Amino acid sequence: MATTNDLKNGTVLRIDGQLWTVIEFQHVKPGKGGAFVRTKLKNVLSGKVVDRTFNAGVKVETANVDKRDMQYLYKDGDDFVFMDTDTYDQLHVPAATVGSAANFMLESQTALVATNEGVPLYVELPPSVVLEVTYTEPGLQGDRSSAGTKPATLETGYEIQVPLFLEANTKVKVDTRDGSYLGRVND
Repeated sequence: MATTNDLKNGTVLRIDGQLWTVIEFQHVKPGKGGAFVRTKLKNVLSGKVVDRTFNAGVKVETANVDKRDMQYLYKDGDDFVFMDTDTYDQLHVPAATVGSAANFMLESQTALVATNEGVPLYVELPPSVVLEVTYTEPGLQGDRSSAGTKPATLETGYEIQVPLFLEANTKVKVDTRDGSYLGRVND
């Protein structure tokens, strides 16, 4: 348990049986009446953002969220298996928890896995990853870098839009937040 005075960005609270992360907070002391804390909270599982106001000094329940860098090993049915590189413990994370991160994960890649009491909450990848284009239509003579884009399949099976001049077997940098092409990577 903590008081509203202990709130800071990144603190995880347990409210009504759900986990919420503090995104923003502001202590307010009006001229008349009691002080209060305005917060913006994000649901850890659903991503929903809500505004919530607490009276100053109120006790709030904090949750212990363990964030560790883990290595992605393989996919087992609908689960993704991660290994803690320090203890070699393996953790099965459901596909729904991994979410869109699965589009950019290769075996033996490192990702941040957050757990609460042994239950996986979410998987966070670095802002960008380098992946190889396995298939794309060949570019036509006269294609320019600013002329447009074409679909390309990455080694993970995910499809993104790339410039017309790119060919198969080219390594590209991809934004893991929205799946956009960031540039070509030269070996």
